[in-house]
Amino acid sequence: MSDAELAAAAVRAVPDAVVVVDRNGIIQLWNSGAARIFGWAEDQAVGRSLDLIVPERLRQRHWEGFHHAVATGTTRYGADSLLAVPAVRADGEQISVEFTVAFITPPGEDAAGGMVAVLRDVTERRRAERELRSRLAELEKAAEAQR
Repeated sequence: MSDAELAAAAVRAVPDAVVVVDRNGIIQLWNSGAARIFGWAEDQAVGRSLDLIVPERLRQRHWEGFHHAVATGTTRYGADSLLAVPAVRADGEQISVEFTVAFITPPGEDAAGGMVAVLRDVTERRRAERELRSRLAELEKAAEAQR
């Protein structure tokens, strides 16, 4: 198996979403994890804008950051930063995702040709965390009332 075949097989096998976009934010690669998480099949996503998964209310801020990052080759996030944002599924449901992002620079070129993101749906975990914070606040209030 060649390096390219091995890399392609690895991307297909990853249960997280692996999404590659070009410099304009057009989806070039969409693995089965992305299809499962976001509800769009590969042939429905490839060739479309990232607006597919960015909630409408966040698109302006997203694109400002995206275009700045592509133009400068830097982001305000470090290589080890895990970003957390809302995203939207094909059925319109808003979910919470965490992701890492990296630039892709084609061989022999100086500028990034696009970006790759690895995303994970953390909706249930975020929901449980909110419930725990709410319950803790209730318990603290009850404890305070007993003093």
